[in-house]
Amino acid sequence: MRIGVPKETKTLEGRVALVPAAAGDLVKRGHEVWLEQDAGVKSGFKDADYTRLGVKIAPDAAGLYEKGELIVKVKEPIAGDLQHLRKDHLLFCYLHLAAEPALTKHLLDIGLTGVAFETVELPNGDLPLLAPMSVIAGKIGVQVGTHLLHQPMSGKGKLLGGLPSTERGKVVVFGAGKAGGASAALAAAAGANVTVFEMRQDRMDEMMRLGNNVTALYPYHDVVAREVASADLVIGAVLITGAKAPHVMTREMLRDMEDGSVVVDIAIDQGGCFETSRPTTWKEPTYVEEGVTHFCVTNMPGAVPQTSSQAICAAILPWVNKLAAGNDWRNNPALVRGINVEGGKIVHPALQDMKL
Repeated sequence: MRIGVPKETKTLEGRVALVPAAAGDLVKRGHEVWLEQDAGVKSGFKDADYTRLGVKIAPDAAGLYEKGELIVKVKEPIAGDLQHLRKDHLLFCYLHLAAEPALTKHLLDIGLTGVAFETVELPNGDLPLLAPMSVIAGKIGVQVGTHLLHQPMSGKGKLLGGLPSTERGKVVVFGAGKAGGASAALAAAAGANVTVFEMRQDRMDEMMRLGNNVTALYPYHDVVAREVASADLVIGAVLITGAKAPHVMTREMLRDMEDGSVVVDIAIDQGGCFETSRPTTWKEPTYVEEGVTHFCVTNMPGAVPQTSSQAICAAILPWVNKLAAGNDWRNNPALVRGINVEGGKIVHPALQDMKL
């Protein structure tokens, strides 16, 4: 099969879907792999790193999409990509369509088959292609939140970990999955007092084992409001597979936070889990609502493309192999669950009630 890897076009997105070694493995399996010129540069990979392994270079996006049958990229297609996509393309990437009705309609009009990384689901409910980026986003959420609490960034001027004679900072995390768990672990290791809201007992147990400075609670409304009011940093990492994220923090709760506090919404690519969230980019990553700094960048892992590209590629390569091997992939339940759109129709159950 001809596999095309385009350059990512989202604002300040540096990832590439296939690192050279992975692309080379696909070539050895007999596939023809095409890379758009300089698609790997921001991740630290030159075109020459690919060509020496048998990968072919397309001079531009038009040439890349023309050659490719299976299009493997990282982020959802935007204007620069959509004009090149065809009905016969098999698109494999993050789509996050629940928060993107306009994109959904465009893909339906094209009529292609779109398999979303975030909805490839194993029988036990695990999301193997979402997991690595969730962990990275969870860590970035704490790193960025810590920085935004600095006074020169208009933060309240608080050191999360504290030290003798001072208070520790307080971090509230919604969700104890891959993203929330990573946030909680990093915040706890930094010395902050951490409260994690979660509904599953097994995940609450896991959070409690992170350390004596971590508390896991069920998200009763009154308890959430109390804990948020005294938080310095709030991180949202709530996920419903394929669906729009629920709002777990209201504007009213936000008003009770101190000015200069910070909220980070990792769920923003699925619509956001805070009432006051709206998408931002790495170019203009923050805004202030009710005196609180919001960080709602929709491609957080794109800031560390070398790490992110290595991680996502290792996760997706076995699935790319299945997709490239022919129609047998349709017998794979996990990949079938990953289909979001096909032949002009919405396929994934979580998207069935979308208003387009």
